[in-house]
Amino acid sequence: MRHGKYPFIIGFLVVPVALYVTFVVWAYIQAFYLSVYEWSGLGPVENFVGLGNFRKMWDDTLFWQSIKHNVFLLIFLPLITVVLALIFAFLLNVGGGHKGGVTRGVWGSKVYRIIFFFPQLLALAIVAVIFGRVFGPDKSGMINGLFPDSWSPWLFLADERYAMGCLLVVLVWQAVGFYVVLFSAGMGNIPTEVYEAAAIDGASRMTLFFRITIPLLWNTVQVAWVYLGIAAFDAFALVNIMTVDRGGPDGATSVLSLMIYRNAFEFSQAGYASALGVVLFFLTLTFAWVTLSATRRESVEA
Repeated sequence: MRHGKYPFIIGFLVVPVALYVTFVVWAYIQAFYLSVYEWSGLGPVENFVGLGNFRKMWDDTLFWQSIKHNVFLLIFLPLITVVLALIFAFLLNVGGGHKGGVTRGVWGSKVYRIIFFFPQLLALAIVAVIFGRVFGPDKSGMINGLFPDSWSPWLFLADERYAMGCLLVVLVWQAVGFYVVLFSAGMGNIPTEVYEAAAIDGASRMTLFFRITIPLLWNTVQVAWVYLGIAAFDAFALVNIMTVDRGGPDGATSVLSLMIYRNAFEFSQAGYASALGVVLFFLTLTFAWVTLSATRRESVEA
């Protein structure tokens, strides 16, 4: 049996590894290759320009706008989502206090878990369409429809001051439920004796949250922060569907992923789009490495 172990394992790995190499690794290699060519996306790849696409990127105002918007999401999306998810998960698992020798969540916590997770059942495109009407710039929009007729409608997505904030609200709303469930699962693995002992010693809910829950969930929080940061580098579906003129008004909501798509499939600049993809690749890797390094700490065991 032991003699046939490795052929058995290799047999299961061949197909998924081959698919991964073909559709992921090879796609990365092609992007790096095309980034040094001026190519429309059709016909042979012949016009080698070296770093020309990257020099063009350096002088592209829209590129720097997109970087700024991605950084905005990178800062606030993980921060707000993780904080809200931790608070909600804590309330659902520990917020009810210590009663009858059992630590429990707030009343109705099982129902709340389903409600929080519901946005995960919706495709992001559907979420974008729904919130496009929520933030509608006239009285047909849900929010503007709540105001008296004498009030001028808020433009929301058509106003440069509010557009990115609206996108952030939608991204947080869509993501927070998943991390509530994730953190709830992590809190479920913390022995109840830890909370019970702290409660007997007179620990408040704030003490339980900051001194017990967060240290014991730190590895989960760290991974969640990386995933949310990667999501902040995307946001393509929301920007493409919700915003004015896809990335407007006047580039106020443009992000790198949208620039890649439009340059590749609308402007016939596949080489430039590949260069943008290379930059996005390194930005994402750098963020993940910096985050994991900066948040590394000794594990705490219950």
